[in-house]
Amino acid sequence: MDLTSRFTAHPRSVGETYREHLGMALWFGMRMLLAGFACLIHGVLPFMFVRTGSRAITELNDRMVSNRRRCPPQPITSDTRLPQ
Repeated sequence: MDLTSRFTAHPRSVGETYREHLGMALWFGMRMLLAGFACLIHGVLPFMFVRTGSRAITELNDRMVSNRRRCPPQPITSDTRLPQ
């Protein structure tokens, strides 16, 4: 597998370009980090951020599922572990 394929195989399998996938992954990661910090604060101060963690999980799941419906994932053909 050449270097370019390493960067583009997975994004292509989910119907995205490398840049689109980068943007989505960064957005998801930042959203998870912020929700994680809110959960840590909630653990110490239970009256704060009462629904933030569960709301973030629901939002992320809904967004991921709606993206799946838009473009069903394709198998990564360059991965020899997957049946052809």
